[in-house]
Amino acid sequence: MYKKEIQLRDLPISMDAFRLKALAWADGHALAAYYTCNGIAYPHQGFEDMLAVSKADVLPVQQENAFESLRGLLQPPHGLLCGYLSYDLKNQTEQLSSQNEDGLGFPLLTFFAPEAYLYFNSNSITVYSLSKNTDTILADILATPKPSPAAPQRINLQQRVSKKRYIAQVEQVRQHILEGDVYELNYCMEFFAKEVKLEPLPLYLALNQASPTPFSGYLKLHDKYLLCASPERFLKKEGHKLISQPIKGTIRRGSTPEEDLQLQHQLRHDEKELAENMMIVDLVRNDLSRSCATGTVRVEEMFGIYGFRQVSQMISTVVGELRPEKDLVDALLGAFPMGSMTGAPKISAMQLIEELEDTRRGLYSGAFGYIKPNGDCDFNVVIRSMQYNASQGYLSFMVGSAITYDSDPEREYEECLLKAKAMLQVLGV
Repeated sequence: MYKKEIQLRDLPISMDAFRLKALAWADGHALAAYYTCNGIAYPHQGFEDMLAVSKADVLPVQQENAFESLRGLLQPPHGLLCGYLSYDLKNQTEQLSSQNEDGLGFPLLTFFAPEAYLYFNSNSITVYSLSKNTDTILADILATPKPSPAAPQRINLQQRVSKKRYIAQVEQVRQHILEGDVYELNYCMEFFAKEVKLEPLPLYLALNQASPTPFSGYLKLHDKYLLCASPERFLKKEGHKLISQPIKGTIRRGSTPEEDLQLQHQLRHDEKELAENMMIVDLVRNDLSRSCATGTVRVEEMFGIYGFRQVSQMISTVVGELRPEKDLVDALLGAFPMGSMTGAPKISAMQLIEELEDTRRGLYSGAFGYIKPNGDCDFNVVIRSMQYNASQGYLSFMVGSAITYDSDPEREYEECLLKAKAMLQVLGV
């Protein structure tokens, strides 16, 4: 393994310019994964700033037995792994199925082992390479033209679910709650465009510029792309410690500091939002207890209010200590998918999601992240994200909200549009 650390003072260009050139260089590979926290302060920190590439193929995975295949990939010694778990892996954790339309075609689980990767540190850049001299990589990056964020695309975007149907579906959810099938359900709808030709990296740069978040990322898998502006962590592992941070509670940002504080105060004291958050915290505590030692699962922060560019969110932090006989795959199996994207009880909610939604979620509401050679990891929840299948020319993103019996369908619809704001903005809609 080649390794080189270069100090910022020794770079002939700024860190920001180098990072953009590195992204463009990475985009020339068959496989690329980029992670950034955008310098945003976050409890237990956001993503590490890292860029990984490979000209090879993804690692072999038996998709019908994906979690056990992942366990095989994690046998020591293994290197850095970059990839994702799609939402439909739920069908391998419970007796569930997915029959809805899927225009994207992402595999259920995908990871690749990078041939080279870079860490963007506060005062330096560290380059690792398996097969190429790091000086060659640095020279290639510096010779790559710097990309720019895409201008609004003016894409003919369609909405899979009309407002009228959305409201009717929310009323269906409320009826299921009244009948005792669930007490909260995350209902989502898709925006999509067909026969689209676009440049994914400039579009990601525009999205990240419009909505910088602590779990932002870009993934290229040959002809499939994820452009991610997620504010939510699914699961982080540090040694034996597990950290999960569900988001439930959303409100717009104010146009002045005074209005912003007033809106955040409103969110922090909204009984419906507090109840939603509490329900999901209880669910996440239960999920972590499947792999954590008795008595170690606890709520570290409840109802924290955090402001991002487009919205303020209510975030809670749940932690636990992994039992000695359990490993990362056990932790993922116990917690996946993120409870904030299903509802509660979890299995009943996922069954109803398949009945009520019109699009297969696929990678949406799954988890994108990385696993380090020591077994530590960090995964986000894939929300506020666009997906693109370049071969099919299919562009898609989904948004949703948690429905309780007290939900106002009009208000829930407006919350979905608020969550879609940055994506609609960069697409020129």
